[in-house]
Amino acid sequence: MTAIAPAAVLWDMDGTVVDTEPYWIQAETDLVESYGRTWTYEDSMTLVGAGLWESAQILRDHGVDMVPDDIVAHLTGAVRERLTKDGVPFRPGAQRMLSELSSRGVRMALVTMSVRAMAEQVVSHLPTNPFELMVTGDEVTQPKPHPEAYLTAAERLGVPIAECIAVEDSRNGLASAVASGARSLAIPHAVSIEAGVGYTTWPTLDSRTVDDLFSIPFPTSDSLV
Repeated sequence: MTAIAPAAVLWDMDGTVVDTEPYWIQAETDLVESYGRTWTYEDSMTLVGAGLWESAQILRDHGVDMVPDDIVAHLTGAVRERLTKDGVPFRPGAQRMLSELSSRGVRMALVTMSVRAMAEQVVSHLPTNPFELMVTGDEVTQPKPHPEAYLTAAERLGVPIAECIAVEDSRNGLASAVASGARSLAIPHAVSIEAGVGYTTWPTLDSRTVDDLFSIPFPTSDSLV
């Protein structure tokens, strides 16, 4: 397949660039259990790729007696503490791919449902910041799986979304990327993603090249969701 350089590569963060899911799961579990309720691993998987305020409502339904803004602040604070204490666990191949794309002059944006302060904390652990801009969960009106975040990133970069590649790990995130019209790559992590129409699936970025990424096919008009 012909490798066609994108106008930009748009990256999800949690589960794609960094493996923060265990930090989120622990934060959710501790919070729910502090109210005498139970939070299972299966419960936590329902929040993978979801917007923080939507996740907050689900936690309220599980007995957390806090307003959504306070839940989001609590969870984000707990995860940021873990990032400070235990470090930033990058996903296999992510730092290398970011570096190689940057060295080839490819424009990039971070498109995450985490809040900006946390995204900035994660990016600060990279040797250099490869992202021209960020679109974060506290800056959009419609979280993933709505395409707003990806469309916003392309608009701010001044490039057509159809000429971008979006990299995701979750079902919600992938749905957002595909619906935006971007060439979409899924690298499943916490939740499985089956092969399907309108996107490409890799098990990992490890051992993949920039040209492999550039070979991600363009979506067809009937593959958009």
